[in-house]
Amino acid sequence: MTRIDWIVLNRLGSRIGVTVLIFYGIIALAESLDTWRFNFVADNYGLPMAGVMVAMSAVRWTIKTLPVTVLMGAILGFLDLKARHEMTVIQSSGISMWRAVRAPTIVLAVLSLAIALGGETASTIINRGLYPTPPGQVSMQTPAGEIWLEQQSGEAHYVMMATGMQPGGGLLGNVTIFRLNGAGDDRIEAPEAQLQNGIWLLPKAVIRNAHEPARNVYNYSLPTTSTPAEISLKLASTEDMTFFELADLLRAGVTDSGIHNAATMRLIKLLALPLVLTGSLFIAFAFTAGYRRSSNYGPAVLYGIVLGFVVFVITEMADRAGSTGVLDPAFAAVGPAFVAIVIGVTVLLHKEDGRA
Repeated sequence: MTRIDWIVLNRLGSRIGVTVLIFYGIIALAESLDTWRFNFVADNYGLPMAGVMVAMSAVRWTIKTLPVTVLMGAILGFLDLKARHEMTVIQSSGISMWRAVRAPTIVLAVLSLAIALGGETASTIINRGLYPTPPGQVSMQTPAGEIWLEQQSGEAHYVMMATGMQPGGGLLGNVTIFRLNGAGDDRIEAPEAQLQNGIWLLPKAVIRNAHEPARNVYNYSLPTTSTPAEISLKLASTEDMTFFELADLLRAGVTDSGIHNAATMRLIKLLALPLVLTGSLFIAFAFTAGYRRSSNYGPAVLYGIVLGFVVFVITEMADRAGSTGVLDPAFAAVGPAFVAIVIGVTVLLHKEDGRA
């Protein structure tokens, strides 16, 4: 890299870094105010691990806000270059805007990919081990401590309710099954249900019907298309899985369309993070780095920040749509990044043409 590349990279990197750290501190302070969670982790794992839990929770939220923080930091960095007249010298020497923004774009793309694959993985693993679900927030629709699963395979259609699950999703405890397709076994109760080769196996069960006495059965089975990984993911969240775990899950095959869409969306969204941050950098550069006779950058900065928040909102909306299958996950993950890049490039071309 040339000296100009180092100067631009140093100005932008320092301002973006400070902005991200400020937002990280604010988020960490907000996370520490959750006293129930902090005290729970401190009592079970010790005070240092409670601090680690707060730090890792803040890391996860900071990664989600990177499109906005990178935009704001880049705006401050470009304004610093303008205030020192360094950008004026760069442009007057015949170097184009594209040449000036090349080094920051490459470095930002590499760092964001490392954050998506490394930082997100580390924070997810630590949060998954230390982050308990607060009481009353397991679900707004079902009581705390209950697990509800809807299962269907061919003509078999039923709902399972359990009060316990072993890690991995292959064994449920204290199970009650309700048949939904009008079969003779209206209600089935069992101490446990084991997921084996496309069936739920109940070693010992009690079958209850409205018109006959209850009867005991052994090795009762119900067909299912679910796998242990799918069951585990249904009862957790794709947010609690790392990039590599999601890749292994999708490689093994997922029959449930809802789980497949959610896992694919999160996987592609992590891979698309460099594109999203590149779009934020282009927007910041386009709205602040152009030549101006006056030193009033207020409107340009305001437009850039508003566009950044718009891109962030569109990204989150696309995330919801892709996770639920309303939009194709690949389109929902890459689309907002593509829109951000197009906006930045369009404004840069307009300025480079000498019309702004």
